[in-house]
Amino acid sequence: MIRTKTLILVPLVLALSGLTAWAQTKGRLGGRISGPDGSPIEKAEVTIVSQKTTSVQYEIKTDKNGHFIQIGISPGYYRVSVKKAGFAPASREARVRIDEETTCDLTLKPIEESAQKALSGADQIFLKGNKLYAEQKYDEAAASYGEAIGLNPANWAYHFNLGLALKKAGKGEEALAAFRKAVELNPDSYSANKETGESLAKAGQFADAKTFYEKAAALSPDDPDAQYNLGVCLINLGESEAALPLFQKTVELKPDYADAFYQMATIFISQNKVPEAKDALEKFLALAPDHEKAPLARQLLDYLKK
Repeated sequence: MIRTKTLILVPLVLALSGLTAWAQTKGRLGGRISGPDGSPIEKAEVTIVSQKTTSVQYEIKTDKNGHFIQIGISPGYYRVSVKKAGFAPASREARVRIDEETTCDLTLKPIEESAQKALSGADQIFLKGNKLYAEQKYDEAAASYGEAIGLNPANWAYHFNLGLALKKAGKGEEALAAFRKAVELNPDSYSANKETGESLAKAGQFADAKTFYEKAAALSPDDPDAQYNLGVCLINLGESEAALPLFQKTVELKPDYADAFYQMATIFISQNKVPEAKDALEKFLALAPDHEKAPLARQLLDYLKK
């Protein structure tokens, strides 16, 4: 009997261990949907879509208390959209972290039936745009997003996705205009601020990009990309002293962020801090031996060791 119990328990323990490991790589996203008076809205339709790829999405409904919860979500930024008959749809951006629960509460405002039909039509066109985007038909996707904007110009997500489609289509100036509008409508969107900063930086407008990179870093201070992007922007503005702590923060948040070590090394060299520069170059090469900057990094390291 004892041996039989042991045989049963071992797979169970292994299964539970695997479940725990899986849970520690995922996050949870929940919240409460209410009306203007704070009363809960039951059976509101909640859609959670990844800002990285529209193919990753979840659809759930609120309970009688207006609550919703989705588990097993990969870390990253998501757009949370909510709709319910008799109310105007609403959306906001939320960041999901590993082994944590992110709270995303939204308030829905009552709306007339005729207006709701127009907004519902805009959503359908927007979803069509997402499908086209996933199929890499970026010009067609942009046309759909533009059509959705015509029906509901106040939806920041429509403008943001339009910017993404235009960016993929190689229409940088138009993409920048769309991202700027998304930020105007939703100033607290990390993704919209980041994309606006990147578009400006690609156009060589680093002074303007700095404002959006700073906002992105403030909105998501524990995101290594936010710190790194701002640091590179400052480098291009000749503010290397201010950039250094940002790169140091980047590797603190993500110890294998190779590019940040390279940037640190170049700053240390300019400061004549040889030991620090050698250490940063060695870490860069250990992490990215095949990086395009690796040959130059080896030359610099050999010179510093003389």
